[in-house]
Amino acid sequence: MGPRYSETIMEHFMEPRNRGRLEHPSGVGLSGTPGQGPYFVFQIVSDGTHVEQASFQCHNCGVTVACGSMLTELVTNKTLQDCRQITAKDLTDALDGVPPDKMHMVSFVLDALKIALSEAFQ
Repeated sequence: MGPRYSETIMEHFMEPRNRGRLEHPSGVGLSGTPGQGPYFVFQIVSDGTHVEQASFQCHNCGVTVACGSMLTELVTNKTLQDCRQITAKDLTDALDGVPPDKMHMVSFVLDALKIALSEAFQ
């Protein structure tokens, strides 16, 4: 049996990309409730057709951090249509797998993405 977490998950957990706040986001998505358990905030800056920048903040497990980090990379410089088509499988594959008991975190993160996209591309 191999390790519980892929090297990719560990890399994105230990050195997350784009963690923090954006100065003037076009869209902000929130899953959970800050101050009341796990939460995930996803922010994007859009030029009206593409996601130019993305960032995240969260309070949760390492898989959530890794998902947020990878998701920022998956959406940056992509069109709205491309971003809306990102699936749980896409994110899981990009991370080289997510343990079955942590798959709900993939959906948690993608829910925030959908909200951010709907705000940014009204």
